[in-house]
Amino acid sequence: MNTEQIKELALEFLDDLKAKDVVCLDVSGLTGVTDCLVIASGTSSRHVKSLGDNVAMEFKKRDFMPLGVEGQETGDWVLVDLGSVVVHIMQPDARELYDLERLWSGAGPGEE
Repeated sequence: MNTEQIKELALEFLDDLKAKDVVCLDVSGLTGVTDCLVIASGTSSRHVKSLGDNVAMEFKKRDFMPLGVEGQETGDWVLVDLGSVVVHIMQPDARELYDLERLWSGAGPGEE
């Protein structure tokens, strides 16, 4: 799968469980680690965990194994590493505190 396909599927899987305030950032010119960051909010720790689980599970169903999944224990911030796309799912307080959109402000807007 190419980056665009991975991103579109991740957005679909987030939408399936009603993720909030989803944004995509093209960071390909800023880092060699990944090409795209998808950032979304959940309404509670349970919602954040469910969103992360859904993204990871749906990719696994398609024989595309995430490189890693972090943060499922607490549910404040779940990260799903899909290689060229990294999905960050956070509760609103964590999202405001870490402000990844501002941190990666050199990134161009991606498609939502």
